[in-house]
Amino acid sequence: MLSLAARSGSLAPYLSATSYTVAGPLKPLVSGSVLLADKALLDVKRPFLSRESLSGQAPSGGLSATASINATSCVRYAHSDITVPDFSDYRRSDVLDSTKSSQPSSDTRKTFSYLVTGVTTVATAYVAKNAVSQFVSSMSASADVLAMSKIEIKLGDIPEGKNVTFKWRGKPLFVRHRTQAEIDQEAKVSLSDLRDPQHDLDRVKKPQWAILIGVCTHLGCVPISNAGEYGGYYCPCHGSHYDASGRIRKGPAPLNLEVPEYEFPSDDIVIVG
Repeated sequence: MLSLAARSGSLAPYLSATSYTVAGPLKPLVSGSVLLADKALLDVKRPFLSRESLSGQAPSGGLSATASINATSCVRYAHSDITVPDFSDYRRSDVLDSTKSSQPSSDTRKTFSYLVTGVTTVATAYVAKNAVSQFVSSMSASADVLAMSKIEIKLGDIPEGKNVTFKWRGKPLFVRHRTQAEIDQEAKVSLSDLRDPQHDLDRVKKPQWAILIGVCTHLGCVPISNAGEYGGYYCPCHGSHYDASGRIRKGPAPLNLEVPEYEFPSDDIVIVG
């Protein structure tokens, strides 16, 4: 069999393994060295193979090994002196006794873990919320900008039938003190006649006051007050006509004049913004 294995080339190790068994309980293999009859450790150039074969014949005499060209060495060693490490110094005192259940200790540790996880989650969420709040507030408008976002107008300074223009947020603001005739005229307009249907009462909080942003909805021009075919506003740039309620009646503008947010803190004061 060995002669056949020697002539088989690259398959020699596999053919040699069919004639020899690997001993079961072995210590780590010391390759290339073997201790013979209490002699000094000898270095051997060839690999070793034990003489124990499939027939169960054990080597006689002292520990020995045979060399083979096509096989690796396999030397038997005893392993009964291997000890298991003792990790008692690293274990909890309540789980040292293997005869007792560790369930109470496990429940206690789980409760503590859940508590720590919950507290950490709440603290992290609180810190994240503060960080986001600070970041968002840093992008908010400053106090002077917020002060300019509102304008207070004294209505007593505007005579009836007149329109006064103010500057608000960089835009012209129309405040019109309408007469009773203008109020009645705008209330009678049918919604079917309007390009952008809106009733007059939906555009004013007090009928005598029409507050509008003076920007034409066509191309952003500034209309002229008390002008046009409907007596309201007229844009000379492209010929858009608005009535006294700021609704588009004729021309290329697609929408009515915008109505800003405003409130009346008293009868003679309006705050826009």
